[in-house]
Amino acid sequence: MSEVAVALTGTQKVALVLMQMDRQQASEVLRHFSELESDEVIAEIVRLRRVDRRTIEKVLAEVHGAIRAGVPAARGGKDFAAALLQDTFGSERADVVMGRLASSMAGKSFDFLESADPQQIAVLLDEELPQTVALVLAHLKPDVASVVLSGVDAARRTDVATCLATMGPPSPDAVRVVSDALKSQMGASAAPAEPPAAVGGVQPLVDIINRSSVNVEKELLEELAERDAHLAEEVRARMLTFADLVRFDRRDVQQIMRGIDPTVLALALKGAPENVEQVIRANISERTKEILDAEVSSLGAVRMSQVEEARADVVRQIRELENEGIITVQRVEEEDALVL
Repeated sequence: MSEVAVALTGTQKVALVLMQMDRQQASEVLRHFSELESDEVIAEIVRLRRVDRRTIEKVLAEVHGAIRAGVPAARGGKDFAAALLQDTFGSERADVVMGRLASSMAGKSFDFLESADPQQIAVLLDEELPQTVALVLAHLKPDVASVVLSGVDAARRTDVATCLATMGPPSPDAVRVVSDALKSQMGASAAPAEPPAAVGGVQPLVDIINRSSVNVEKELLEELAERDAHLAEEVRARMLTFADLVRFDRRDVQQIMRGIDPTVLALALKGAPENVEQVIRANISERTKEILDAEVSSLGAVRMSQVEEARADVVRQIRELENEGIITVQRVEEEDALVL
């Protein structure tokens, strides 16, 4: 096999095989892949564009014999990939996948920041618009982005967080303009590696805040609540879950349980992790246990929506007690500090 063919990855070989078929045949094959796999194959079709005959023949010989004489060199590229997706998944999903792919491929331009000092990145972004800072954070790994966010001026931090949580898929052109400007400032010229997923939204913001200091977290959430109460509530809801009860000390768990109706608690425990149930049962009175057991035994089958609502009630109780300063949520960094 030629050096070119040997260098191809398995995904690239699959892409080459699909490129030999008509779109209907290729579409039928693509339906058997998972969404992640199909995304990777489509990305390779976009990148390959045109492939020389010798490489095609070597790949096809490896997969299923020599290519028939007279077949033209395969065509890939954006148009072929988009058409194949439309035939396979329909136009709406095709647009989503191609948009995600374009953003991801453009996001490679930010890979040079992965080896940069986060504080240096924060300094570079000091004069940039909040939308620009949010765009960069969305392309960084959460542990790096959290340090960068901590270095952003406190007066602008809420603006950046809001932009990150509410941003849609970034334009590839916008990504390139920003990355080129930052490269110019840093004098970076390293070749990009495979990028992390580059999307904005609430979850990336939660991932970043979860890795930030407690002071940054508290300050940011308070300011975010003043700016957009609904958004702040959504961020808080994702940061704290029913399973997080195991992160509290005994007295805090006891405080939480005092405000929870046993009927609600019985619903919340339906299908809960064993360690969570153990923590709860270890921190309620014998009388409450008896009531809880009676409620559990009488439940029978319940809807998942009922369980989720009951757990949401427990989470609301936790947040209320935390806001009042009665209990303290143990963050990861605080837990680490206790290890001797």
